[in-house]
Amino acid sequence: MFDRIRARREHRASQRVMDELLQFPHPEPPMPDYPEVGCEPDRAGSPLAPTVPVVDDLLPPDLRLPTRDEIAGMMMRWDTPLVIGGEIRACPQCGAYRNWVLLSIHDQVWLRCRAGHETLEPALDTAWYNRASGPMDRWHPTLEDGLKHLGH
Repeated sequence: MFDRIRARREHRASQRVMDELLQFPHPEPPMPDYPEVGCEPDRAGSPLAPTVPVVDDLLPPDLRLPTRDEIAGMMMRWDTPLVIGGEIRACPQCGAYRNWVLLSIHDQVWLRCRAGHETLEPALDTAWYNRASGPMDRWHPTLEDGLKHLGH
């Protein structure tokens, strides 16, 4: 019997503490008075001159994503025959019609067969490539690394 009374008393005490914590509005902590960082008055009394170079990003260089200019293109495997406009595309040099690597580079789609022949496909564009491909799972610094990853 005494255990239940003690448990209820502790429960009510914890409820009171939580009610006090959840009271609105929360008091705002006082803002510290920080000095101006990166600016010092010039000796001649001119306006403030910057002393620290302006940094455009807070992440270190090894954690930053590559910019659009640094990404040359995207690639994906296409193992089945590629049918465009009702016709099966084949490599003009060797006649291969499956196991392609599709390269999307600067709003153009290139077909690369297993033998390494590359052909521009004017009927395909970046919008088609984006619809047909999934999300990028890796970034490769060179074309050879990407082809090795895709098994070509």
